[in-house]
Amino acid sequence: MTHALHRGEIEISTDPSRLDIDIIYGFLTRSYWAEQIPRAIVERSLANSICFGAYRGNAQIGFARVISDEATYAYLADVFVLEPFRGRGVGSLLMECITSHPDLQGLRRWTLLTRDAHGLYRRFGFDEPKNPERFMEISNPDVYKTACSPDKEKKRNDPMAPE
Repeated sequence: MTHALHRGEIEISTDPSRLDIDIIYGFLTRSYWAEQIPRAIVERSLANSICFGAYRGNAQIGFARVISDEATYAYLADVFVLEPFRGRGVGSLLMECITSHPDLQGLRRWTLLTRDAHGLYRRFGFDEPKNPERFMEISNPDVYKTACSPDKEKKRNDPMAPE
């Protein structure tokens, strides 16, 4: 079932058939957090997330996705609004739709990483970790530059493919 929210000429929807993968891929490949991400990885990430598209008419103007078990935890990722539409409340409307999604209620923890949008996320209850000393990570910031050459992607999708 899709979840949607309308305000004025802007609509937020979880309908996967409306996602403009070219817009999403184009933005992410130039973003500070997913620079040079291969399109196949973007497509796989969309298939395994709850995706929220922001639209004006039929044109996609923003995006966010949530990775969740829909019971205890959610990670908010890849949030963006295209530049011509920033400062018009689209990011807030995205966050309102995300935080009101019926499958994402009653979760114990939400997390996200951001370099520059702390004010937006604070308005929706996000804050610095209460116990940052408990958080750990494996970080490989150059993975998109080295991990998915076309030959490696073919091998990953078909383990029987010749080396």
